[in-house]
Amino acid sequence: MSFNVENRADKISESKVKEKDDNFRLKAGIFLGSVCGMSALVGFSSTLAAAKKRDPDFFDKGLTSQTVGKRVVHEAGPALAMRALGWGTFYAVTGCGILFYGIWKMLGVKDLHEFRTKMGHMLPRIPKNDPPQGRTEFENLTDLLKYVSEEGSKKS
Repeated sequence: MSFNVENRADKISESKVKEKDDNFRLKAGIFLGSVCGMSALVGFSSTLAAAKKRDPDFFDKGLTSQTVGKRVVHEAGPALAMRALGWGTFYAVTGCGILFYGIWKMLGVKDLHEFRTKMGHMLPRIPKNDPPQGRTEFENLTDLLKYVSEEGSKKS
């Protein structure tokens, strides 16, 4: 009887750990996505600001023009940049999608597990570093860089 109670307690604690792990992964994914989105937004806006600061007149005119009646209308800088970003995104996603689909078909796999298994056999194994062969804790970036340069000079 006590065995069943202990077994139940183990199952309950395992489910709580799994639930916490799933929540952590969800929060980590949201955090990573928001950091990536914010960095892309900041990078794009700073590039636009630099372009406008460098040549405001040309930025306002845009690089292309359209003829409306007898008058030439220039495309605004942000509209041109957004159009370029849209086409660049389209080409990147389409190109990567075709590449990945081609690899998937060339391997002849039916699901993700089979793909992982085949790629695991094709790619070289990464050796485990257990126990660690060198330092794993550093006080700051300078300490890390000094360690890397010292280790590099030892191997040469």
